Amino acid sequence: MGEVSRKLGSKPICCWSRDGHKLVSASTDNIVSQWDVLSGDCDQRFRFPSPILKVQYHPRDQNRVLVCPMKSAPVMLTLSDSKHVVLPVDDDSDLNVVASFDRRGEYIYTGNAKGKILVLKTDTQDLVASFRVTTGTSNTTAIKSIEFARKGSCFLINTADRIIRVYDGREILTCGRDGEPEPMQKLQDLVNRTPWKKCCFSGDGEYIVAGSARQHALYIWEKSIGNLVKILHGTRGELLLDVAWHPVRPIIASISSGVVSIWAQNQVENWSAFAPDFKELDENVEYEERESEFDIEDEDKSEPEQTGADAAEDEEVDVTSVDPIAAFCSSDEELEDSKALLYLPIAPEVEDPEENPYGPPPDAVQSSLADEGMGSEKKRQSSSDGPQAPKKKPKTTNIELQGVPNDGA
Repeated sequence: MGEVSRKLGSKPICCWSRDGHKLVSASTDNIVSQWDVLSGDCDQRFRFPSPILKVQYHPRDQNRVLVCPMKSAPVMLTLSDSKHVVLPVDDDSDLNVVASFDRRGEYIYTGNAKGKILVLKTDTQDLVASFRVTTGTSNTTAIKSIEFARKGSCFLINTADRIIRVYDGREILTCGRDGEPEPMQKLQDLVNRTPWKKCCFSGDGEYIVAGSARQHALYIWEKSIGNLVKILHGTRGELLLDVAWHPVRPIIASISSGVVSIWAQNQVENWSAFAPDFKELDENVEYEERESEFDIEDEDKSEPEQTGADAAEDEEVDVTSVDPIAAFCSSDEELEDSKALLYLPIAPEVEDPEENPYGPPPDAVQSSLADEGMGSEKKRQSSSDGPQAPKKKPKTTNIELQGVPNDGA
């Protein structure tokens, strides 16, 4: 990952593929690149005529990438054949468009500066539904971003009027073209009228967090009720750049001034949990002792029934099969992706191997000198054959967009 980060340039926009093996990025040089995460090599590149505002992999097909260039309609790239499709827009004169795949990639939602939302079928780019976001009156407001929950059919729209609107995707599709759906919730800061830099759902889709565009502050709402649960304040004077919620745990990450802040609950140690029969008491409790409780033979004690833990002793326990982790599976999947990249292999960088306290013992080093001598001769022979072939340069495809001037980056 360090090798990839050095090649990305300044202020990159990145998105992971579903299996974690690929990474698509866009930087200030107008180039969209796909990277191999393990090798750090660039597979292919696409040069656009204008800067890129957003890149997003298809949630189920890593061969397709959604790109939002500045002052242009969104573009869907097909990586296998380097082809592209320009998505239809509502108004050709208004090209400040944001776009996003829905949770499963069946539809693409686009929004423009006049508050118009279009829902397009991903495979055919046909318009299936549309509506306009209004501000109580007939006035419209610009769409800043569209974010979908990881679970369920809900999505949110962050608009220029500083209100976060939450909709149900099923209702949007039911209303069809030029529908008038009502948002499930309208979330805002009524006191300070805070504009929002970035919004997202929690992993289970039950909460919404929004980062302020004025300061390092996070606002958390409960989606079902719409009440403000918590306000988290970071360092004063910092401006928030991005915020993300952990896909499984109640942990939030925010970035400001190049520093990533991790927000989580304080874990309270409960030692009594290790002893199920032990009960913690906040204060002394008066205990009434039975007459024969501490006798050698308790005459008052009834015969215990074989229930609970005693009955479970006779059951066979399966210790060989591995159950899939529900957090790593979608609602329409039963098994995890066996080829998914869940961990990055890393090794410590040793500056001076001779002073490495964790290296092999001296005896092992001396015994391997003879083998190294044999190996050095083979290395000299291989080096004499010629230098190693350089890495293959990635193919660069120029994307020409009609009516978009090239800024010469």
